[in-house]
Amino acid sequence: MPTQIQASTPDLDSGLLQQAVQLVQSSPPTWHSALLCNAVIFLLGSPILVSGLSLSGIAAAFLLGTLTWRAFGPSGFLLVATYFVIGTAATKVKMAQKEAQGVAEKRKGRRGPGSVIGSSAAGCVCALLSIYGIGGEAFARLWGLGFVASFCTKLSDTVSSEIGKAYGKTTYLVTTFKIVPRGTEGAVSAEGTFAGLLASILLASIGCLMGQIYVSEVIICVVASQIANLGESIIGAALQEKEGFRWVSHHLYLRDPLPHNLFKFYRFD
Repeated sequence: MPTQIQASTPDLDSGLLQQAVQLVQSSPPTWHSALLCNAVIFLLGSPILVSGLSLSGIAAAFLLGTLTWRAFGPSGFLLVATYFVIGTAATKVKMAQKEAQGVAEKRKGRRGPGSVIGSSAAGCVCALLSIYGIGGEAFARLWGLGFVASFCTKLSDTVSSEIGKAYGKTTYLVTTFKIVPRGTEGAVSAEGTFAGLLASILLASIGCLMGQIYVSEVIICVVASQIANLGESIIGAALQEKEGFRWVSHHLYLRDPLPHNLFKFYRFD
């Protein structure tokens, strides 16, 4: 009897492993495969995650990762992972200098759940619309385009802001061209703007290489991201000091004037 139990154990382990592999390879992805893949990746990538997110932020990111894998598979997940790595790296650039100037992100750049949810709101809407097939095949590409464009926009925003605060020699308000200190809401710099543009081009190109969008749609994502960020700067510069509108800079933005016309909440930590 002990021999039979020992013999059956490897067979059981082999069967579970085979089922796990089949689940991971599910095409199209299922909720079960999304949960399993996401859990494994989060476990292996935990050292990177804790450097850029708080514990509650990691929990929110896990939900985002699961939703992304379910909607767009490994390619969509990799796009969001790339966004996170580049955004975190940009946030950490010259952190000591930013802290000394009082313009650094809280918790040494570790984002909370509000930041995760806010940054991904438009993308999550596109993912849900894709999962439930809203609009049928005619709109399937549109949801994928909106998903990529939303993260291009947020990455461009993050990189331009963080690089501008670190290396911007001259920062000015886009509404009046008045020179202002680094970190001023609505202010831009040539260094930050250029870095943000490159970031959006990079992420859109990755989305194209992974089959998320067409080559022609890379241009749409990049142009839309720059329009969105310019719009944010204009709103921030115009309303930041007006009585009754200071909350705009810190709680709610009507962002992403992208082709999918979605609203995105951000910076609500």
